[in-house]
Amino acid sequence: MLNKLSLKSVPNPCPCGYLGDDRHACTCGDAEVRRYRSRLSGPLLDRIDLQVEVPAVPYKDLKADASPVTSAVMRARVLTAREIQAERYAGQPLTVNGRLSGRHLAVHCRLTAEGHGFLEGAVRRLGLSARSHTRILRIARTIADLDAEAELRVEHLAEAVNLRSLDRQRLV
Repeated sequence: MLNKLSLKSVPNPCPCGYLGDDRHACTCGDAEVRRYRSRLSGPLLDRIDLQVEVPAVPYKDLKADASPVTSAVMRARVLTAREIQAERYAGQPLTVNGRLSGRHLAVHCRLTAEGHGFLEGAVRRLGLSARSHTRILRIARTIADLDAEAELRVEHLAEAVNLRSLDRQRLV
């Protein structure tokens, strides 16, 4: 069932849909927003790897010149990251970072003392579950692979935490 989640399954930020929108005023009260967000259970949110808010795009940005990062450039980065993973996991019972667990996670997502400190702070501040912790490590490993970095850095962990926006919203 979780693989069948569509974009329609991902919630608006509030009942009216305008919380955080620069162009429209939100009409919801704090209690209403908390009640609305509590409809999605923590265990369900834990199972969604990437949780990203996508604000409305202003028209001037829609008509702007194309980004220097083309689809072809991104495709090349992704293919390189997949090659890195294929080499890393050759002869093991997994092929991609998304399948890391247990001892494989400990081996392939080793953190420095600084990385452990950062992640511990994020887990404590955001009240993250063990499942969220594991998903953040997997995402950070993928971000490092996209950067062609062998080691996980705090920057990779920070980006992974930022890609779990619904975890951060639980604090509201």
